[in-house]
Amino acid sequence: MDNNFTIYNSLSRKKEPFKPLHPPFVGLYVCGPTVYSDAHLGHARPAVTFDMLYRYLKHLEYKVRYVRNITDVGHLENDADEGEDKIEKRARLEHMEPMEVVQKYINNFLKNMEQLNTLHPSIEPRASGHIIEQQEFISKILKKGYAYEINGSVYFDVDKYSKKYDYGKLSGRVLEDLQTNTRSLEGQEEKRNPFDFALWKKASPEHIMRWSSPWSEGYPGWHLECSAMSIKYLGEVFDIHGGGMDLQFPHHECEIAQSTAALGKESVRYWMHNNMITINGQKMARSLNNFITLDQLFSGDHPLLYKAYSPMTIRFFLMQAHYRSTVDFSNEALLAAEKGLQKLMKAHETLKKLKPSLSSTVDISTLKTKCYEAMDDDLNSPTLLSYLFEGVKYINAASDGTERLASGDLEIMKSLFRTFVFEILGLKDEEAGKSNDKLTGDLMKIIINLRQDAKDRKEWGISDKIREELKKTGIILKDMKDGAEWEVE
Repeated sequence: MDNNFTIYNSLSRKKEPFKPLHPPFVGLYVCGPTVYSDAHLGHARPAVTFDMLYRYLKHLEYKVRYVRNITDVGHLENDADEGEDKIEKRARLEHMEPMEVVQKYINNFLKNMEQLNTLHPSIEPRASGHIIEQQEFISKILKKGYAYEINGSVYFDVDKYSKKYDYGKLSGRVLEDLQTNTRSLEGQEEKRNPFDFALWKKASPEHIMRWSSPWSEGYPGWHLECSAMSIKYLGEVFDIHGGGMDLQFPHHECEIAQSTAALGKESVRYWMHNNMITINGQKMARSLNNFITLDQLFSGDHPLLYKAYSPMTIRFFLMQAHYRSTVDFSNEALLAAEKGLQKLMKAHETLKKLKPSLSSTVDISTLKTKCYEAMDDDLNSPTLLSYLFEGVKYINAASDGTERLASGDLEIMKSLFRTFVFEILGLKDEEAGKSNDKLTGDLMKIIINLRQDAKDRKEWGISDKIREELKKTGIILKDMKDGAEWEVE
């Protein structure tokens, strides 16, 4: 395990050495999507950022429990405590059941995550599957005196909490400013203060998703699920909580308040936030109707797109900027990313063909050290990529004969690409995959034709043997009227 790894803690607003609570075990919790529409480019940013973190921690031989939640209830339209539930609204518009909507968009989200080559989390819990845990959490907060019930709803008492704890410490919000600037929304009159937030909401007669509770038939507040589920799966104190910068307030600020009120201590040791995707300088978001879905990016079916872009191009594009920097969308930037990715993959193919020289003219060990230093410096992926492209120059020069790589350095270079390009950055050679698919298809045509020749000669034993041998490898042959078809079992 690397003792030099530092991460930027959003709470302390500085880089800190990463020291897990119970090494080698690491608890990582990341806010996942609210599943009421297709994932867009903005959703890809935290997915890729925290996948890179997960991969690097695993590479450093930490045993990571990675929990990414799915919000399928309680997230209201205005991100406060009023308005229609986002999933219920989508269900009404699409004439579907709410959980049908959830499953539809979860399926598509997970498909997009596979396309982006993100690793599966260890646990992916849903808010609706943890209603009991959320109710128990509310009871703890009520018992400690930091919440109040009114008309069947339960609200967190921010003013009372602030008399003992520092509400606003993550986002830098000052309670006095909130008191001055927070406007009262229709339906919030029952709160003691407009900046108090819901832990439990009594359901209106038309509200579909509702559960029985000691206070009313209703549903949990949006912020509550992450406190309840992170603590359930990672313990009362865990290492890293991640998410987009737009979640710092109110979502993560409220999480800190809830957990501290219930437990008397903070649960999260390191807060990590990725910055936003912008388009023409404005945050890309559903609410602003300026987003491009991942499916549209992969198909090219959007008026802002010049062409389709592959999933690895999108992944490479996102990692060209540091995760704490904004990334501005443009076709020019995506085309440049596509070109850079192709250059990297072409160099890898060249590397596989290089023959060792008797001596080296380049220092590959130092290059490898620099790559680790970049990752240890708060996951500095753009600096890492710059070092990898330095390696590309060495590879091309060695291929041209202007530089030399001895056997040991050649193996270090191959290891460097395997480790950083494929294992840690999670990139794939998409063209190689296409070539392999075409080769497999061509080989299967030859095998099927040879089997057909055997059948034409009535050599049934050979025909059956070909079928059985293919079956052992997981390939199933089906004899059809117009010939044979094959599929992987």
